[in-house]
Order: sequence, then C-alpha cells, then structure tokens
Amino acid sequence: MQIEKYIAERKKTKEILIMTHQIIGYPDFETNEKAIDCFYKNGVDMIELQIPFSDPVADGPAFAKSNQAALEKGVKVKQCLDFIEKISGKYPITFLIMTYYNILYQYGVPQFVKKCKEINVKGIIVPDAAIDEAHEYYEGCSNEGISAITIASPYSDKSRIEKLSIAGDGFIYYVPRKGVTGCKTDFNLDVLDKISLVKEYSGKNVAVGFGIQNQDDVKRLVGVADIAIIGSKIQKVIEDEGIEALDNFIKSICSVN
Repeated sequence: MQIEKYIAERKKTKEILIMTHQIIGYPDFETNEKAIDCFYKNGVDMIELQIPFSDPVADGPAFAKSNQAALEKGVKVKQCLDFIEKISGKYPITFLIMTYYNILYQYGVPQFVKKCKEINVKGIIVPDAAIDEAHEYYEGCSNEGISAITIASPYSDKSRIEKLSIAGDGFIYYVPRKGVTGCKTDFNLDVLDKISLVKEYSGKNVAVGFGIQNQDDVKRLVGVADIAIIGSKIQKVIEDEGIEALDNFIKSICSVN
C-alpha cells in the first residue's frame, strides 16, 4: 500500500509519474550513482534498480548485454543490495528492485524480501515470478509490506488481469507489445485503449514500459497511464553521449508535467 499512497500523493500535482531504470554495476557503480542523482534532481518519481542476471528473459539484446557485462566485471547480489541501501538512504525517493526469480531463490526468498524491507525498497518486479507458483514470494511481500509488482501484456484477458491485481500490489506493469525491452513502441489508439482496460479491470494504477523513447511518447500516455517507465533509452543516451548528456534527456521527459 505504500506505493499506492505515494502514487496518489504525487499525482495530486502531476498528470503522469516518471519511473527510470538502471542496471546496477553497468557500466559501473559510479555512473549508476550519477544517473540516480540526475533522476532525483530533475523530479523523477520512482527508480527501478535491476540486479544483473545471466538469463534476463524479458530484456532485449542491449539489456542482456549489459547484464552480462556487469556479471563479467564481478558484480554480485550483495554489492547490489549494499549499493541500494546506500542510495536509498541518500535520496528520499521510491526505489524498486527488478530482477529474476533465480536470484531470489539462490538468496532465499523470505530472506531476500526481508532484506529489501531493511534497505528501504518499496517494491519488487520479478517478471518470471508466476502468480500461481511463486506463493512464497507473493506472501512474503505481503507480510513485509512490500509491493510485488505484477506484469500484464496485450494477451492478458479480464480474468488474468483480475488475478494479477489480487496477487500483486502497488501498480500493474503493462507491457504494450509482444517481445522484449529496447524496441520502439507505437502508442496508437489500440494500445491506449488496452491500457485503459487494464486500469479498469485491475482497479490499480498502471505503469507502461517497453519502448518509451521520448517526450512525445510520454505525452501520449498522459490521461491514460499513471506511470511512464523509461529504461533502454536512458542506457542508450549514456552509452552514445555520456552521462553528462542524461540531464537534458531527463529534463525533457519530466517537463511533460
């Protein structure tokens, strides 16, 4: 419920909230921290921090490569959690962890969820945590007061969306197209109508990710989605132009409000 209250409070003064993304340890922890500082100073509302994994099934080629690069440099789960603890203590903003179920399984699911609470993480996104199988995870999040974010797709019917809403908390993460991260999405009327249905069927706030490239994409979502998630484009800006170029890009995205 913490995230739901936070979203409601932020939306009193904003038409749409902005959530940004970083893969922890890529290209390095220093760049991660500079990016987070940029996000915070420009008014980003939530930050999704991804713990690298060797088989990130929901991620496109760019993120898969970045996950692998971080792992090859020796980035460990403990380092990631220590980094999040440091950052969450420094910036008064809502942080979420994104990773894959094997990370939780190896760490110990109850222990991982408890650790998230200790380091001030408000939500967890685990794309491969099936709602009808990962009971330990969903129950653990509920018990610890952490939002387990569930994911809907264009193929999720009303019954499925209702089940996702019951299993999870905070908001529904809607993926507006088939495939993985990193590709451009056409936010046409069909896509916008589906987002509206997800919101209606779930009774929850809806965040939209996968394919948001610029300010115009975010503007298309205003009045339909509650949260716009930008990930791959941020990584591309940093890779192509350097961390210094991120400020203007994030300013542009946040100026929608």
